[in-house]
Amino acid sequence: MKIIIAGAGEVGFHLAKLLSFESQDITLIDTSRDNLTYADTHLDIRTIKGDATSISILKDAQVKHVDMLISVTSSEATNITCCVLAKQLGAKRTIARISNTEFLENKEEIGFTSFGIDELISPEALAAREIALLLNQSAFNDSYEFENGALTMIGLSLSRNALFVGKTVKEAANIFPDLNFVPIAIQRYGTQYTLIPRGDTQFKEGDQVNFVTLKRGVENLYKLTGKTKHAIKNVMILGGSKIGKKTAIDLCRNNFHVKLVESDKEKAYDLADELPNALIIHGDGRNVELLEEENVHDMDAFIAVTGNSETNIMSCLVAKSKSVKKTISLVENMDYYQLSHSIGIDTLINKKLLAANNIFRYVRKGEVVAMTKINNMNAELLEFIVKPNSQVCNKKIKNLDFPRSAIIGGIIRDGEGIIALGDFKITRGDRIVVCCLPRSIKKVEKLFL
Repeated sequence: MKIIIAGAGEVGFHLAKLLSFESQDITLIDTSRDNLTYADTHLDIRTIKGDATSISILKDAQVKHVDMLISVTSSEATNITCCVLAKQLGAKRTIARISNTEFLENKEEIGFTSFGIDELISPEALAAREIALLLNQSAFNDSYEFENGALTMIGLSLSRNALFVGKTVKEAANIFPDLNFVPIAIQRYGTQYTLIPRGDTQFKEGDQVNFVTLKRGVENLYKLTGKTKHAIKNVMILGGSKIGKKTAIDLCRNNFHVKLVESDKEKAYDLADELPNALIIHGDGRNVELLEEENVHDMDAFIAVTGNSETNIMSCLVAKSKSVKKTISLVENMDYYQLSHSIGIDTLINKKLLAANNIFRYVRKGEVVAMTKINNMNAELLEFIVKPNSQVCNKKIKNLDFPRSAIIGGIIRDGEGIIALGDFKITRGDRIVVCCLPRSIKKVEKLFL
């Protein structure tokens, strides 16, 4: 695919990096020479210095031949303008990064597609949604929903008292023979190695395991893994950033008791006006005494979303030491992101990765409607719609030429989730959730073309 990315900031560079690894034809546009120089020396892409809303710059980038233009500059107005111009100049698909979540909430009413914007992406809204989902599945450290929860991917670390430990996948399945869940990826403790489990794969203590489950399978997983579901009601948020504010709004709407700590006095007053149902505290969240005064030990969850990764991590560790059940930290540094299971924080989230995941599904071949990269694992989770002429249509799962480094996690048919075995016959319109390692993605995509 020929792709133009406007904006070489954190999200743009990360996207360019991921897409260049997949041998996509990438052109990166930015006004900053420093940003472009760094991208040019680290990635196999074309760079153009200039304003992405300039028609001459877009023509220089050969916009009329591109399959996709992704505008992810820090300016919402620039992104919208760039997409509108690109569409008029011949770009097949356009995606704009926005920060005003009202645009998302009123997308259909405004009709952005009518003036040239195919998709709107808000990293802040994606992060807030991820946080809400993690709070709902309180005992798990990773979570992703397909089709409003018809199937859910959840991740957890296996403790010593988990009934799975020491058993193979086949033996574990026999404990609950009605099979409401299936393991799709395992990372061994202390390694960066991701494996796709088979029937003879053994679960070990400390394994990070990701499952695809039906709604009724979640309770079984709690029992099997020895996890306890904590009712989360009291939440403390550190940082009144866009993510912090959006998270607070969503949680208050769902009747959570929210305390938000913000170090900037003027911003704290503004937040108090905008969030009447939350308690806004002006102070430095790194101050342990302040956290103790605000009864951090009574909180069910602590969410750190300031602009500083180190502050977020350290404050979450303090909260964890005060017996807070669930801690979630926003990090910008991808190196930190790989360490979430070893530094004592329940979940690290990265808005660059969330935005990239959301955009990636438009790059994948086949009818991909959802996609996510699994936290800390070298694996992707894809949701395909089965077309009548695809290779999988009207075939049983056991008869598919499916690579060993990929697995079907579940199937959604007529809005209902199904954990399918080998004799299940795939039909037109089925939504198939597949987990695969990078080396098998192209082969899996061909099956659904």
